[in-house]
Amino acid sequence: MIRLNDILDRTLSYNPGANLDVIKRAYVFSAKVHQGQMRLSGEPYLVHPIEVGGILTDLRMDVDSIATGLLHDVVEDAWTELDQIESTFGKEISTLVDGVTKISQISYGTSEKRQAENLRKMIVAMTKDVRVILIKLADRLHNMRTLEYHEEDKRVKISQETRDIYAPLAHRLGINWLRSELDDLSFMHLNSERYYRLAKRIAKSRKEREKYIKEVEGIIKEILTKQGITADVSGRPKNLYSINQKMEKYDLDFDQVYDIIAFRVIVGSIRDCYQALGTIHSHWKPIPQRIKDYIAMPKANGYQSLHTTVIGPYGERVEIQIRTEQMHSVAEGGIAAHWKYKEGKVIQEKSDWEFAWLRQLLEWQQEVPDATEFLNTVKLDLFPNEVFVFTPRGDVKEFPKGATPVDFAYSIHTDIGNRCAGAKITGRIVSLKAELKNGDIVEIITSPTQKPNKDWLRFVKTSKAKAKIRQWTAREQRERKSALGRELLEKDFRKHGLNFSRLTRSGEMEKVARECNYKEAEALIAAVGSGILPSSQIIKRLVREEGLKPGEVPVLPKAIRKTASQSPTAISIMGVDDIMVRFGKCCNPLPGDSVMGFITRGRGVTVHKADCPWALESDQERRLEVQWDPRAQSLRPAKIKVVCIDRPGMLAQITQSIASVDVNIKKAKAQTTMDKKAINIFELDVRDIAHLRNVIKSVEKVGGVISVERLSG
Repeated sequence: MIRLNDILDRTLSYNPGANLDVIKRAYVFSAKVHQGQMRLSGEPYLVHPIEVGGILTDLRMDVDSIATGLLHDVVEDAWTELDQIESTFGKEISTLVDGVTKISQISYGTSEKRQAENLRKMIVAMTKDVRVILIKLADRLHNMRTLEYHEEDKRVKISQETRDIYAPLAHRLGINWLRSELDDLSFMHLNSERYYRLAKRIAKSRKEREKYIKEVEGIIKEILTKQGITADVSGRPKNLYSINQKMEKYDLDFDQVYDIIAFRVIVGSIRDCYQALGTIHSHWKPIPQRIKDYIAMPKANGYQSLHTTVIGPYGERVEIQIRTEQMHSVAEGGIAAHWKYKEGKVIQEKSDWEFAWLRQLLEWQQEVPDATEFLNTVKLDLFPNEVFVFTPRGDVKEFPKGATPVDFAYSIHTDIGNRCAGAKITGRIVSLKAELKNGDIVEIITSPTQKPNKDWLRFVKTSKAKAKIRQWTAREQRERKSALGRELLEKDFRKHGLNFSRLTRSGEMEKVARECNYKEAEALIAAVGSGILPSSQIIKRLVREEGLKPGEVPVLPKAIRKTASQSPTAISIMGVDDIMVRFGKCCNPLPGDSVMGFITRGRGVTVHKADCPWALESDQERRLEVQWDPRAQSLRPAKIKVVCIDRPGMLAQITQSIASVDVNIKKAKAQTTMDKKAINIFELDVRDIAHLRNVIKSVEKVGGVISVERLSG
């Protein structure tokens, strides 16, 4: 266990002028308020804030951040008032503690909408002071290290949240060592059988691997020394999660994953980086597709390095990363590596790459009104796979793989994107759907009559382009629906002797809007134009027919009502249980999935998974909040894909493992591949997502199974 003196010594090692008194006082304060509290592990609660403080010194954080790490739970878990923190430690530490406390109170395991809104709050806190999220990442890392003391359901929930939100944030902020550990710890709890099986396979070859690492390190040092290059060379196995990802992505068995070791070469200058690359390539044959220059074109999080994969000793693939000491500092510490110290005070150097993403997030959260859409916008940006292209003036722009000229246009300016009519790549006219490739020179052709097309959402890749296109189409749809609704209402009102304009001016329409659960009259009118709300419902409320009470008029059209004789579905909608419900075949949701509903004219409500691409691209005004009805006990269809070694008896073992968890197989399809694998598709009847997880866990235990995944359609 780390001690206070360790924290103080580490702090002085990188910040000799640090005011250690602040850290000491924070330690004493935390020890006092947490006295008598215990963790689930049986240790004193104080162990946790001390460990968090230690992790913050690994990130080389400033004194105020370390003090906040020691104090981060005193408000939530020790009932301390923020005023007391401010009077004792000052406004800055009080603000940091408040920010971390608010993030800690966020719960992601609820509805998709709640999760989205909470993520929005976290992003806003982060953009105000990025130290808040760095302290929270340190807190989350120690909690993940001690997660085994929780019940399984909570372990799975916290691990999924870590994989979905915190590990990608650590990656986006450039803190690679922290992201790798979070990924591995999440993997261990979400798929423990596969994690330990993989760990066991790696442990078996440990001695051979260590011998191989020393041999390759020696060769690299020798050939670089001959060229007059001084280098620090080290080799390490890749983390288990990344090895597993590669196995699943390419359907590989462990024995087929060759480059599980990565070597790092740290040299004195950028010139030495390129010279070292040439020297290594002259000694070992490089694999052309695996050479990447992140020095000339850094990643969005500031990462710089040369990457190459060569055919090394004994024909093994060897991955090598070459960088300077400064680049290594950024690669390991990311945004945290840019805290500089002078006279005991921390200075935040706001270089373009560090804060551009955070500023862009703040801009998006202000522009995108729908929280779920914002969540998907951010998730898109948390998982980048970069392509680098040039403007006609030679400026470099970075995009995710598969990005198009429309993405490029919106990256220049919203108006350029909205008026994008065509594009030239290296002087040649191309389709707006054309995928950008490394080194392309892109020029956008605009037209004053051009407007964004909803179909663009099917091929654009960047979150900014998607947000801007949805913003435009939503506004256009609202205007069109409002115009149609106004026309329908004026026509129907005249038949009943009502004056639409007078009722709108008098505020009567506003009252009806509130009765029908709409914020304003304009939204009510648009609902009529979209077919969600029949004009007769509004007329009834205005005329007040005998015996009719405001709350009794249904908002949804009668055409989508079910008859009482039909059996209930597993979905409840806005408190109503007699709506015709269908499930989207594109994503096939299961009880336990986050879901959303869409009104389908004449066919009731169609339920999709909240992250279904079709649902995200559909008219948001037809969206309804839906939830699974815990009373329903019906079975739902589900599909899984099982990749395994092709050998006699495998299919029988897999089907037996499925049957062992009380699941009926409706249909099975199997085919073999050239590399002696079998791909099996099973259609099953399951109760909910937890039931399906049990199936997947059961199948993964079968020897010879390489991967198991759920299929959407």
